[in-house]
Amino acid sequence: MYESMMGLKREQGNMHGTPLWNARALANNVVNTVFQIHLPTSCHCMFFLSVTSPLLRTPQSAQLNSTADNLVSNRETSPCSHELKCTWPPASYRERKQVFLLPELLYLLRKVFIFFQAKGLIISYQAEDHHLDTGMHEQRAGWGNSGLLIQTSLVYIVSSGQSGLTSETLSQEKKKKKEILKSHIAHWWSPDGTRLAYATINDSRVPLMELPTYTGSVYPTVKPYHYPKAGSENPSISLHVIGLSGPTHDLEMIPPDDPRMREYYITMVKWATSTKVAVTWLNRAQNVSILTLCDATTGVCTKKHEDESEAWLHRQNEEPVFSKDGRKFFFVRAIPQGGRGKFYHITVSSSQPNSSNDNIQSITSGDWDVTKILSYDEKRNKIYFLSTEDLPRRRQLYSANTVDDFNRQCLSCDLVENCTYFSASFSHNMDFFLLKCEDLPMQILKPATFTDTTHYPLLLVVDGTPGSQSVSERFEVTWETVLVSSHGAVVVKCDGRGSGFQGTKLLHEVRRRLGFLEEKDQMEAVRTMLKEQYIDKTRVAVFGKDYGGYLSTYILPAKGENQGQTFTCGSALSPITDFKLYASAFSERYLGLHGLDNRAYEMTKLAHRVSALEDQQFLIIHATADEKIHFQHTAELITQLIKGKANYSLQIYPDESHYFHSMALKQHLYRSIINFFVECFRIQDKLPAATAKEDEEED
Repeated sequence: MYESMMGLKREQGNMHGTPLWNARALANNVVNTVFQIHLPTSCHCMFFLSVTSPLLRTPQSAQLNSTADNLVSNRETSPCSHELKCTWPPASYRERKQVFLLPELLYLLRKVFIFFQAKGLIISYQAEDHHLDTGMHEQRAGWGNSGLLIQTSLVYIVSSGQSGLTSETLSQEKKKKKEILKSHIAHWWSPDGTRLAYATINDSRVPLMELPTYTGSVYPTVKPYHYPKAGSENPSISLHVIGLSGPTHDLEMIPPDDPRMREYYITMVKWATSTKVAVTWLNRAQNVSILTLCDATTGVCTKKHEDESEAWLHRQNEEPVFSKDGRKFFFVRAIPQGGRGKFYHITVSSSQPNSSNDNIQSITSGDWDVTKILSYDEKRNKIYFLSTEDLPRRRQLYSANTVDDFNRQCLSCDLVENCTYFSASFSHNMDFFLLKCEDLPMQILKPATFTDTTHYPLLLVVDGTPGSQSVSERFEVTWETVLVSSHGAVVVKCDGRGSGFQGTKLLHEVRRRLGFLEEKDQMEAVRTMLKEQYIDKTRVAVFGKDYGGYLSTYILPAKGENQGQTFTCGSALSPITDFKLYASAFSERYLGLHGLDNRAYEMTKLAHRVSALEDQQFLIIHATADEKIHFQHTAELITQLIKGKANYSLQIYPDESHYFHSMALKQHLYRSIINFFVECFRIQDKLPAATAKEDEEED
């Protein structure tokens, strides 16, 4: 699958379709596709224009132009939810299987954009013929102040001419972008809209993974795609800037000249000014990062800050906040705060006009974390941020002076009764902010009819991904709440070693021994709960998903204080079972580079744990087309379960992806999990001993 980059630039109030590169159509056999364009208008109405077409080409532009004119002319009288559809091309053209090209579609969009002055655009694609379905059902367009970027799955941009380059502009494999950038977006507009920065990801040397499809045809098919696992070849990545105001000129930003950066990731990109772009480069071992400020006119990058860790570097995707002139910026870095290790605090870097050295100052300090910098008010010399200063499980809004004493003030503390977990956003002029309460004032979920004299089953829910937080005072409704409210269970979550927002010492303790310390901490939480008289010690379960699925499987065989089994049952959804089989960026971050020292990879395999699984009920759930955690993980685990004569059940979702996009499948999934634990927690009616003996005599 390929993607395209096309552009629209504004000239004297008009928009002209201008391709940034020459494009060629690859899907010549696609005759009928659907482009659906969502246009927010200045009156806050949403208009929809659906054009059925493979990719447009003259001489049929007249009908499309009249369609755009019709949409424009009806704007004043049309209701806010107006929808106009145009079937394209006509049946006669579909019968001839004529192929169309993209520029005419851009011309159609141009006419609509001129009138509505649209600020955003989403294009969704779907092939009507099932056998032509490429699997890419979504396209995106990103807006700058004066330009448009369209990504499609049918057009490939040829700019380098390099053979085997599968991802020239924006990688169609969202997994790679999201694992590193924590976002599907890999293009960034300059503030004035005259330049566009974009990531180039080349995965031509990355080994292929094959996802099987079992349904829809007599013979199963496979979909190959590049997937970097621990120790294998990684995609190469580079950052480019292209100017849109004059002649097209593509310029690559020069990475740091550092031997530790022989292989690297790009984890953050943000424009500081219209000619300066900030970039964070992270080495493959993920223990060295360099923050640079790159000149978009020359490609030269100047180092502004460097971080190094003996374990791994956390929170490398966070964007700095810049002053308007770009000479001052605020960022979060880990600073030593005593015996608990480092905590993340705000640092300001200021550059002087006639000096090559930057002035670095820490604005906040203490054994708590700044979780997010929200905004910088230059007029009032204040920085606004969220932090855990109150408690690690809370998020309060603070302000701090950026000059003199750096005095800070809590703006949300005691503002709303029983609310301690906030998020916030600020208006453009910094005069107003929107404060949202996401509070849930409890740590253990109990039934509404809870009494101390009743015995309740206990479910331990684990996530535990290093740096994550399970215990917070944020309100959310999940399937666990259904188990609590409708089936009388008690649910507990625990943040132990490896969790976030409690200092780097606690975070880094799990390095190279994933599962080992988390089990100890989670079991300590369970033992504490089992001391409560209202917990039924014979009905205890554990559940986890993804990395939590790894932990739930790791913890399930754990013994209690009397060396008896603690858990009656457990379930794992899409579990990681062998980190050698998982994404290189994740596995190498916590276990080191595979191939240099593989002991950590061998020690963390679940194969070493499942031999102790005998009597407990164990439900494994996995989608066969899981593109993030391959079904291979579960297949390897089941092989070991069979060898160990374990009691397990497997529930699969044929040809479904990791994210369960279908609502019907999600409902079935959650219903299955709930039913499993309801059955596990069911109190079996035991026959009195005398009656049982009488029955035996009668037989």
